[in-house]
Order: sequence, then C-alpha cells, then structure tokens
Amino acid sequence: MFGYIAINKAEMKFRDFDIYHAYYCGLCKDLKERYGRSGQITLSYDMTFLIILLSGLYEPPAEDSIRNCVAHPFQKHAARTNEITQYAADMNIVLSYYKCLDDWTDEHKKKAWINSRLLRSKVKKIEKTYPKKVKLIRDMLVQISSCEKANEQDLDKMAGLFGEIMAEIFVWKQDIWKDSLHRMGFFLGKFIYLMDAYEDIDDDIANACYNPFMRFREREDFNDYCKQILTMMIAECSREFEKLPILTHAEILRNILYSGVWCRFEAICEKRQSVNNQENKS
Repeated sequence: MFGYIAINKAEMKFRDFDIYHAYYCGLCKDLKERYGRSGQITLSYDMTFLIILLSGLYEPPAEDSIRNCVAHPFQKHAARTNEITQYAADMNIVLSYYKCLDDWTDEHKKKAWINSRLLRSKVKKIEKTYPKKVKLIRDMLVQISSCEKANEQDLDKMAGLFGEIMAEIFVWKQDIWKDSLHRMGFFLGKFIYLMDAYEDIDDDIANACYNPFMRFREREDFNDYCKQILTMMIAECSREFEKLPILTHAEILRNILYSGVWCRFEAICEKRQSVNNQENKS
C-alpha cells in the first residue's frame, strides 16, 4: 500500500529532480543508519513526499552529503537530511512493520513474517518516542483488517480508516498548521488506500480476496468511476496544500500532487487495456 505518491519525472525540471532525489537518498541514509539494512528496504516514495512537504513548510536546517549506495554502488549521490527525515524514517518503519504483520495474518506470506520479526524491536523503540502515533496506526490497521474480514462495502469508511493513519503521521507538530496537515494527510491516505484497491482488483477477484471495489468491477465505466473518486481525494488534499505558506520546494510538491500521483493510474489502465485486447484477440 505504498509507492503511489511519486513524481512525474518527465514534467520535472532537472534541478527539482536533483533536490527530490537528494531527499529520497537522505531518507534511505537515515533508515540504514538508524535501523540497518532491514530498515533501509522499507524506503518509500510516500514518506519522501512527506519529508519535502514538511521541509518546505518548516524549513529546518539541512545537512547535505555525497554517498554511495547498494542500488548504485559505482555512482555517488547527493543526500539531504534533517530532523524531519528522521521522523519520516520512524513512521516508515512503523507502517512497514504493521503492513508485514497484516500480510502474514491475512495471506501467510513467509517473507512478511520474517520482515516483521526484523522490525519488531525497532518499532518498540519508536513507540517510546511516539506512543500516541504508534497506537493509532496499530488500532486503525486492526480495524481495517477486521472490516475486510467482515466484507465491509462502504468505500468511504474503508478509505477513511487508512486516511486517519496518514493524517496522524502528517501532523509533525501541534501548531497552527496541524489542521491543514491533518486534512491533507487524511485525503492523501484515502487516495493511497483506494489506488491500491484499484490496482489489485483483478488479482483480488481471481484469488477471492477482499477488495472494496469488487461490486463495481463489472461497470462499463469502472475506470472512469474510480478515477472520479480518486480525483475527489486528491482535490481535497491539494486544496489543503494550497493553504499552507510553502515556497521552498513548492514546484516539486505540485508536480507530485497534480501529475505524479496519476502516473501509476495511467500505467494500470494501459496494462489492463492491453490484457483486455489480448483476451479479445484470443
């Protein structure tokens, strides 16, 4: 349920891409330094977006460095870190841990069980610093799992549960920006949950797994129907974003919110159309 909040590289300026990539590498750096290799593999675009958003809003002092990485061992990359990078790394670990637990409980994925064991002690440590946030994330994911088992068909309710998780994570400080950040995270969380369900719908039908879009799949306008719902979520998220006094990194953030989040959707549509064409030919 991660990786949907990414950039549209084709429409991004070279300098903006370098800055985005530096924050991405910075998150990777902090994950490895704070939580080792098992933490590093949880790296996500979604948390990179949060880092850039909060860095643009609060403008904390940053540290730039040049480093090698496992993915690109022969090429050095710029990495940018700050106190928000550390916060995002902590939240990323918590989300990944409970996602692994959910995958193990629901689908008995051995890899998920192994990863959850590797992350468990790290989450216990994070919980001491952010007890309220960890409890809310845990409680909401338990509710999501329970509702899925009960075959809950209310799209808004299901998406809203994950929305509450992201809303809590987006609120870094209890200050004048917390309400806008909370609403922004809430609608972005709903978007992530629904996009994940949209991408998995055919596999879930084939494997008799839960999916909140199940009863809508046979609609002739299924893709347009889903895009309309997703557009509503991003519109609300973007409305809150525009209320924030962000100048630093604003163009990067707009690239993601107004363009990048749709790249995956279009790729899913193209893949689905290609499959349909092949089936029609056969």
